[in-house]
Amino acid sequence: MSANEVPQEATGRCFGDGDPLYAAYHDTEWGVPVHGEAELLERIALEGFQSGLSWLTVLRKRDAFREVFYGFDPARVAALTAADVERLLQDARIIRNRAKIEATIANGQAVLALHADGRTLDEVFWSFAPPPRTAPLASFEEMTATSPESIAMAKALKKLGFRFFGPTTAYAAMQACGLVDDHLATCPVVLAR
Repeated sequence: MSANEVPQEATGRCFGDGDPLYAAYHDTEWGVPVHGEAELLERIALEGFQSGLSWLTVLRKRDAFREVFYGFDPARVAALTAADVERLLQDARIIRNRAKIEATIANGQAVLALHADGRTLDEVFWSFAPPPRTAPLASFEEMTATSPESIAMAKALKKLGFRFFGPTTAYAAMQACGLVDDHLATCPVVLAR
C-alpha cells in the first residue's frame, strides 16, 4: 500500500477493510520484516507493478506473478528473454506493461551482479532501514510518501542497475518489508503487540 491510497478505517486498520485478501495482507504481511533475495526481488517487482494502480490489483495477481517469474528466483528472472517478454505481454493474469516486465528482468540481473560482487540484495536493501519509530503514527496524515532513506535507497539501487524503483516506490517497499513501521496507533496490529 502506498501513502497515496485512502485507508478504510471501519476496524481501525490502516487499510484493507472491505476485502478479505487485502485485510489478510495488512494484518499478516505489511510491515513484517522480509529477508531473502527472491522475497525482496518479488516485493521490489510488485511495488513497481503497482505504480499507478491499486495495491489490491497487485495482490489479486500475485500468485500469477510468482508463477510467471519463477518465484522471483533472481537467476531465473534474469534469464528471461525478449521472447519471454512478448509471452508475458499476452498473459492476462498479470499486469501487462512492457516497461515493468523489462524492469523486473533487469532487476533480476542487478541482483546477480550484486552476487558477483560478493554482496546480497538483502544487505543492500536493509542498509537503508531508518531507526525504529519511538511511537506509532497517530493518523494517516502523518504517513509520508518518501523519506530521506527511500530517496537514498532509490538512488543507490538505480546506480546498481535496478529499474522502475524511485523514492516513492522505495518507501512503499520499505513499508511492506518492515524497514519502517507505518501502522497507525489505532490499528489492531499495533494494539495486539
